[in-house]
Amino acid sequence: MKKEFAVIGLGRFGGSIVRELMSQGAQVMAIDHSSERVDEFASIATQAVIADSTDESVLNSLGIRNFEHVIVAIGEDIQASILTTIILKEIGVQQITVKAQNDYHEKVLRKIGADFVVHPERDMGIRIANNMLSNTVLDYLELSDEHSIMELKANDAIAGYSIMDLDIRAKYGINIVGIKRGPDIIVSPQASDKILLGDIMLVIGADVDINRFVKKALNG
Repeated sequence: MKKEFAVIGLGRFGGSIVRELMSQGAQVMAIDHSSERVDEFASIATQAVIADSTDESVLNSLGIRNFEHVIVAIGEDIQASILTTIILKEIGVQQITVKAQNDYHEKVLRKIGADFVVHPERDMGIRIANNMLSNTVLDYLELSDEHSIMELKANDAIAGYSIMDLDIRAKYGINIVGIKRGPDIIVSPQASDKILLGDIMLVIGADVDINRFVKKALNG
């Protein structure tokens, strides 16, 4: 059985989710109040529908409760985003992901029961800033307000040392959970595994500890 998703709001964020889900073989209903946007996705999504997501009867008529996961990607209209989320929750949708415009919006969304809240613009800004500040930070995924996973590129400062030699967990309180080496990836590397020049380390931990490691061990 293919996974079934509904995406409400077909702007840049919602549209990119529809395209990616379809490319991964999922079934996607694309929903927007704009006929132009719906026409754009008519040949991309499994089904594209013009609908007002703030109307409960409309969402019920679309069978929205039957979808495993609904993504609310409504752009600037915070009121519509909140009302849509409330209706989806009341209808009984299993999982709801909502795009937040700001921290206040996120607080409201969490209070009304959104399962996942994302800040695509803010998160992309953080990624770009990290990449600009250090040529060793390749990517960044926020796990919570204080914890992240980062992709760090091994340089001359640590190349040739084993994970045991670096003693990262004891010194910095972080863990290397994977090493990308060319096309290969070492999952849960052993303490005896050596870090080679150019390896990409997947590091998990508190932001302050990862940043301390980057500054002292990689850029020090």
